[in-house]
Amino acid sequence: MPRQRFPFPADPDAVTELQRPMPATELMVADLPERQPILDPILSTKSLALLYGPRGLGKTFVALGIAWAAASGGSFLGWRASRPHRVLYIDGEMAAVDMKARLRLLGSAPPALDFVLADLNPNGLPDLGRWEGQRVLWEHWGAAPELLVLDNLASLVGFRGNDPDCWSEVQRWLMALRRLGIAVLVVHHANKKGLQRGTNRREDVLDLVMALRRPADYEPRDGARFEIHFDKARGLHGDTVDPIDARLVTDSLGVARWEWRPAHAADIDRAAALLRIGLNPNQIAKELGISKTKSYRLRQRVVERGLVA
Repeated sequence: MPRQRFPFPADPDAVTELQRPMPATELMVADLPERQPILDPILSTKSLALLYGPRGLGKTFVALGIAWAAASGGSFLGWRASRPHRVLYIDGEMAAVDMKARLRLLGSAPPALDFVLADLNPNGLPDLGRWEGQRVLWEHWGAAPELLVLDNLASLVGFRGNDPDCWSEVQRWLMALRRLGIAVLVVHHANKKGLQRGTNRREDVLDLVMALRRPADYEPRDGARFEIHFDKARGLHGDTVDPIDARLVTDSLGVARWEWRPAHAADIDRAAALLRIGLNPNQIAKELGISKTKSYRLRQRVVERGLVA
């Protein structure tokens, strides 16, 4: 693959020059490239996203679904790509044979999807929490991807520098990739409380933070089933940020497909029925055993979907 010069300085203190301050009047008429959708509406050029959840719940399946849809110009859980995009998937912990098995479940692989697997590199992967590791990746990935997937943070960052939470260096790198128009999806583990492991400072610069959670009515026979919740969704609103209940099923030919619906679909239907007989949100909250805040949100969803006037 062609070698490219790494365009980011090794030492942030080496940045001694800044662009002059830009007046608001000038910024408002500046000719700046618009963000282009990659997986509409959740990912676009310059997007920085985080997907986290407990071990074994399905984070890699979701990350692969996103990468596959973006690279094939397809769809995933209702999110759609208008064309194939170059996607580079970096995996730091899964055995290559297991990744192969998961990919075979999804069908014919899109040509625009590439992988770098720690399991296939004799010396492993460089620490992407350090400038040297970021430079090595940049110089060996060939043409820059439009979407970079990092799966997962614990196995790709901080293990050589003995600093598992070296977020400042990672953030500086992500911001540099954003300036180049590259979107990044970072996969991360949840802690024992179900929150993302480590510092919550990560969310400051991110556009999208998605959490995988076990449904309250989950049963072992459900297999790979989980809810996707949006902890942060800059620029998104309405039904787009409603939690999703998703399940991976395999058909008779051994091909996997996703079944999904709004996670609160049953609550929305019950709230609509109660609104039709004249109950107000406070009464609905008591009837359903939910908070008043959630009851008012359900009413808003019911009205938005035209289930009641």
